[in-house]
Amino acid sequence: MVRSSAFGGHAKASVWPWLGWALLVLVADQLTKWLILGAYQLGDATVVTGFFNIVRAHNTGAAFSFLAAAGGWQRWMFTGIGVAATVFIVWQLRQHPGQKWFAFALSSILGGAVGNVIDRLVHGYVVDFLDFHWAGWHFPAFNIADAGITVGAACLILDELLRVRSDKSSTSFGNNHD
Repeated sequence: MVRSSAFGGHAKASVWPWLGWALLVLVADQLTKWLILGAYQLGDATVVTGFFNIVRAHNTGAAFSFLAAAGGWQRWMFTGIGVAATVFIVWQLRQHPGQKWFAFALSSILGGAVGNVIDRLVHGYVVDFLDFHWAGWHFPAFNIADAGITVGAACLILDELLRVRSDKSSTSFGNNHD
């Protein structure tokens, strides 16, 4: 399958910058989690602004604490999904390193996925600490890995929308010579 991207690239592009970006996301994630684990006890919080706190929360589930109370098996399932995603993403990055939006998206997801897998393996839970809130409602706490995954997913959607738009603009509907 040939995949085109709205931001394309050349055939000699390297996977290494994208793996470097994934490593940067991973290091930022693990460093911030290490700082939180060292400075906060579970449930501690620091008010930063009227809509943002730093907290220490543990998530044994997935996004929005999905399956958090499932009894422990979810740790291994989500770890397995993260490992499988890592293998697939590295393969895709090797196939399409010149497609900038696509590769940026995948490498952002890669760094976040590996960061959360490390947490599950080391702690048995994911460390969350970013708490945004408004008028008494709190968005579920998250971390740098989650932000990388979210940004990556948004960029994948953007890449696909731009690719479809590019494909439509390059198709000539009026020149049908049947």
